[in-house]
Amino acid sequence: MDSQFRATLIGASTILMWSTLALFTALSGQVPPFQLIALSFPVGFFISLGLWLRRGEGLVKPLKLPGRVWALGIYGLFGYHFFYFLALKNSPAVEANLINYLWPLLIVVFATFLPGERLRWFHLAGAGAGFIGAALLVTKGQSLNFEPAYTLGYVSAVVCAVIWASYSVLSRLFGAIPTDSVGGFCGATALLALVCHLLFEQWVWPSGLEWLAIGLMGLGPVGAAFFTWDHGVKRGNIKVLGAFAYAAPLLSTLLLVLFGLAQPSWVIAAACLFIVGGAALAAGDFVKRRPRKISKVGDMV
Repeated sequence: MDSQFRATLIGASTILMWSTLALFTALSGQVPPFQLIALSFPVGFFISLGLWLRRGEGLVKPLKLPGRVWALGIYGLFGYHFFYFLALKNSPAVEANLINYLWPLLIVVFATFLPGERLRWFHLAGAGAGFIGAALLVTKGQSLNFEPAYTLGYVSAVVCAVIWASYSVLSRLFGAIPTDSVGGFCGATALLALVCHLLFEQWVWPSGLEWLAIGLMGLGPVGAAFFTWDHGVKRGNIKVLGAFAYAAPLLSTLLLVLFGLAQPSWVIAAACLFIVGGAALAAGDFVKRRPRKISKVGDMV
């Protein structure tokens, strides 16, 4: 199997894991957001720690990364979540989530600035169709009402979309940095989230099932998912991954329906057509021209 194709499949597995985030968040009860990050993100750190100890590297050596690598990792993981929660706190969730879902489309656009990448009409059209599908899911087919009073929330949602898209694209420039370094970013994000929790929230003790949901969240959507995404954006077809990312809200909604936490509707069916059709359109040339090997962009350290 071609290395770029394999890396893209690995990156696409992230979307499956991210689709479980809403379900695990719902099952985590009333645990406030920053506390949830502080409890779940350390799992990603311990995943990396296990890999480092297995290779006999210890703890210090793998964390000796260039300052700009640390800056990018914390910017992406902590920065995104900080502004996402700020957006939810200062604007209606529907509008905030819709603006946030600009990030896959922005990945497709930003990727054209990478060496060797080119934006074609079907990449943009596929990502655009995915955004329409995501918009249907977020709004449930209803109209939107953007109000000036929520400007801070809207701007925060734009910022978090830009942060995740730029983090994903810029990660490609650091291809020489091992993917397991993401564990260090998870650990730093957990510590910063704990500080935010102590400043802005009250501690809520999770129950037995809620602890399980938090643990599974740490293993999947906010743990292993960041490792597979890092590998995918560094070595896979990043424009295709951007278009595929719109499957996350669709799969998330279908899981909520399956577990009785949401109701099926025509909106979900229409969103499915837009998202699946958009992903197929964006991936057309990728599937046809699999044999091409990725050129190494990212050995900047």
